[in-house]
Amino acid sequence: MPRILLTNDDGIHHPGIVALEKSLQPLGEIVVVAPTHEMSAASRAITLSRPLRIDQIDDTHFAVDGTPVDCVTLAMNKILVGAPPDIIVSGINQGANLGDDVLYSGTVAGAAEAIAYGLPGVAISVEGRGETDFEPAARFAAVAVEKVLREGLPERTVLNINVPRGPIRGVRVTRQGIKVIRTRILEGLDPRGRKYYWIGEELSFWDEQQGTDYQAVRDGYISVTPLQTDLTNDKALSMAAAWNSLSYEDQRRQSQVAE
Repeated sequence: MPRILLTNDDGIHHPGIVALEKSLQPLGEIVVVAPTHEMSAASRAITLSRPLRIDQIDDTHFAVDGTPVDCVTLAMNKILVGAPPDIIVSGINQGANLGDDVLYSGTVAGAAEAIAYGLPGVAISVEGRGETDFEPAARFAAVAVEKVLREGLPERTVLNINVPRGPIRGVRVTRQGIKVIRTRILEGLDPRGRKYYWIGEELSFWDEQQGTDYQAVRDGYISVTPLQTDLTNDKALSMAAAWNSLSYEDQRRQSQVAE
């Protein structure tokens, strides 16, 4: 029977991960290792400045006072030593993770950590905030995870799945879109008169191109985007010849001239 490791960035008691666990139970043995509290936008951060603690809730549920990547790291190297999972699934996140958001997302990071261990990873999110029905996303998660367990994924690949809030028209395999953001920063004074800044929700726009995750979700389709952790811009490698001809001495002389 396959073993499935679940994590998220909304916290171990969040209804999204509860719905996900319930939907995946028929597929195998589930072990949940998730943050003690919300760690949204943690990206692939790991905690190095303090010790971490594991709170064992029962035989298959463990809360970690750290990031999603901390959770996966401790699961793979402490909790599940000798009995590793066959797949790592992260979610269900409350709020879509589309376009450039994948670079900030703790949900995507939790799934992407599977690549470090040679495992397939699946991240799943549902569009929208506030009161959310996680059941449609949970049902599709079961279909997607069963398919990945049966057929596998290309090497070093993680699936980023986003489910629209409204009626679902179907499924599209998509590419990552491009977002243009205007960050909202709230400024205020604390009770001691010291100024603080709170980075709030972003006002965002995106390139309206067919085939992107944004377009699919906006059109009412579940978006399935295969991601990789290799961020190399292959198109920019054409500049390599010019850069390779520069020596350190050339750079030093140019700096001296500029001064």
